[in-house]
Amino acid sequence: MTSQTTASLPKIKAQEIRFVIFAALAAFITYLSMYAFRKPFSAGTFDGLAIWGIDYKILLIISQLIGYTLSKYLGIKIISELNHNSRTKTLLVLMGTAWIMLLLFAIIPFPYNFPFMFLNGLPLGMIWGVVFSYIEGRRYTELLGAVMASSFILSSGIVKGVGRFMIDNFHVSEMWMPFLVGLAFVPLLLLGIYMLSQLPPPDETDIALRTERIPMNSHQRIAFFLRFAPGFILSILIYIALTIFRDLRDNFAVEFWKGLGFSNTPKMLVMTEVPIAMFVLVIISLMIMIRNNRLAFYSTFAIIFFSGLLLMASTLLFISGVLDPVIWMVVAGFAMYLSYLIFNTVFFERWIAHYRVKSNIGFLIYVSDAIGYLGSTAVLLFKNFSHTKISWVEFLKICALSTGVIMVFLSFLAFLYFKNLEKKDISIEPVPAGV
Repeated sequence: MTSQTTASLPKIKAQEIRFVIFAALAAFITYLSMYAFRKPFSAGTFDGLAIWGIDYKILLIISQLIGYTLSKYLGIKIISELNHNSRTKTLLVLMGTAWIMLLLFAIIPFPYNFPFMFLNGLPLGMIWGVVFSYIEGRRYTELLGAVMASSFILSSGIVKGVGRFMIDNFHVSEMWMPFLVGLAFVPLLLLGIYMLSQLPPPDETDIALRTERIPMNSHQRIAFFLRFAPGFILSILIYIALTIFRDLRDNFAVEFWKGLGFSNTPKMLVMTEVPIAMFVLVIISLMIMIRNNRLAFYSTFAIIFFSGLLLMASTLLFISGVLDPVIWMVVAGFAMYLSYLIFNTVFFERWIAHYRVKSNIGFLIYVSDAIGYLGSTAVLLFKNFSHTKISWVEFLKICALSTGVIMVFLSFLAFLYFKNLEKKDISIEPVPAGV
């Protein structure tokens, strides 16, 4: 038996609307600001620099990715055990540490400064978990999460645009640029953290409407995996493909646009991301209107499946010369980000709610991210050390096609697995109808 919960939410009051707007802005501002301490360095090209035969920019990306990936493993324990009273202090310490590492990256000369990019990524990987802990367990969590997740899309283009603007117009060195971009976003970061600290805890209605979310020890995590192992693996494989394509598209957007002959890189970085963020946010917000957990859960498979088809079709049209590169960048980004953010905002949430499993989203996200970023590192190493010299434009096309195929094929298999799983006897306690 599976969950057929369709409990409706209470009529939204003006006070609740104010809370949703305030909480959404707080999460959005804080997470957008985090990207100013993570992504600006990728706006540089670091031409002519290499260590051990590795392009210096790739080495920096790999170094940060290793730290960021390790942070995901640490976060499984640290975030799940985080005391609510220490969240604000934790955010300040993590962000402050990441910023200091950017300062040391600027001060220490090449080639001895790349380890500081590893140390920069180490605290940043836990920011998502800390920020999300302020908004989880609420009847509006999916809406708040959708707004927060939309910062994934906008922030990367914005902070890289700011970084590139500093280099092109103020002749800031590529080593100092990441620290200075972080400095520019410090006031916004502090505002976001302050707003988060003012949010009240979930009320009784929030608690009654949501499946209980609990910290998970090692035995509970193993039990969860064994219960859903095939679906877990298929889902993570899709997420890995999306993460790899997302990272390549983000980290090498400058090379992509230059390879296509576009000179105004900051404009292209922002112009292609804003429409994506708007459309993705609207669609995910509409998903929140689906109250039935089962229907919402299976709808995510349909979205991933058709997004994969869209990614494949648009890429083939771009390769054939039918589709303009700007339109392809928007369409491909939309197909990828919609599915990527579905995982972060709807898929894992409705998976837990549908099967009424006492667990938490942090476990699923951090496991998926840890493996996903490991995959990104492996692809970057392959690109750098492969004997075939493929341009970034061609490499992005190949990755787009591969990601689309994986999305279509594996989402269909995962759908069949979970449908078959419903035939098993799973005891689920329904949400009280009177809530």
